[in-house]
Amino acid sequence: MTRILSFTRLWALLVKETIQMRRDRVTFAMMIGIPLVQLMLFGFAINTDPKELPAALVAPTQDRFTRAMVSALELTGYYRFIAPDATAAEAEEMIARGDVVFVVTVPSDFGRRAERGDAPSILIEADATDPSVASGAISTLGTVASEALQREAGGAQSDGQALSVVVHKRYNPEGITQYNIVPGLLGVILQLTMVMMTAMALTRETERGTMENLLSMPATPLEIMLGKVVPYLGVGAVQVVVVLVASKAIFDIPMVGHLWVILFGIFVFVLALVILGYLISTVSRTQMQAMQLTFFFFLPSIMLSGFMFPYRGMPGWAQTLGEVFPLTHFLRLIRSVMLKGADAQTVAQSLAALGVFVLILSLAALLRFRRTLD
Repeated sequence: MTRILSFTRLWALLVKETIQMRRDRVTFAMMIGIPLVQLMLFGFAINTDPKELPAALVAPTQDRFTRAMVSALELTGYYRFIAPDATAAEAEEMIARGDVVFVVTVPSDFGRRAERGDAPSILIEADATDPSVASGAISTLGTVASEALQREAGGAQSDGQALSVVVHKRYNPEGITQYNIVPGLLGVILQLTMVMMTAMALTRETERGTMENLLSMPATPLEIMLGKVVPYLGVGAVQVVVVLVASKAIFDIPMVGHLWVILFGIFVFVLALVILGYLISTVSRTQMQAMQLTFFFFLPSIMLSGFMFPYRGMPGWAQTLGEVFPLTHFLRLIRSVMLKGADAQTVAQSLAALGVFVLILSLAALLRFRRTLD
């Protein structure tokens, strides 16, 4: 009679599974890679209190009071004036493109009013599309700038009248979190579904035993790739309509920019995603491996793109790594168009980056598929 539990048979099964796991390099890499990626990202790259935020200074007269105030703001660690002598038009373009987070405007009579003790005023315009980015910097600027002005004037002004700071939160004055999250969710949802579904394209053929029939067809690699990815563009279009309608109907997300710019940016982004999924399918041998590679790509992408955590708060190396992911550029594009009303010229850099992803991924997928024919 066969025993219910045999340690000999159990040991044989354990050895067999260990050998099979060792041969499955993708699974083994996921076991080691995902914990290391999470540790590095959460430990070093994630920062909810960003510093060194880029700012532009609009000051017609660069007097000693203006210089003292700017130096004090930089010493807080929150501000980094990359355009210390910008004009009003240049500063407007920079904050619309997302090159700067703050625009500090100092009126021409700032110095004269400071000398007379007439409580001079400055205007701070903050990009509030992501409310968490500028909150720390805004909370410190009034006190720091006022104290710097008093020191420069020799402490002549009384407390509370040294400086009047007018803060204008652009694009999201009420600091509504949904205005930042919901447009980003469109990119995250499309990335998760499009890459995963198309990653199963070739691996499903292999597992079902129909790969030989596909390869025997008189079709070029380009035709096969288009035949696999184009249907999923229709699936992505349905998801886009659902998310955009829900964004407006449920969350009342503003859509300031032109709809055609939004749709064109989404099309290029989805095209890059489905081709990426197809590339993953040419590397994977099974659908499980394809799913694992999808999540291995999805994890750092969602963390380094600026969706979950402030992009400006990450160190330089993490921001450079974040530029590798299409989601990073799509988030800049969709938030700029929907919340800032940016036109095609303003988001041209993000569109060009997505276009480069499409070309590189298409070439890699075609070359990889040619190698699988051998």
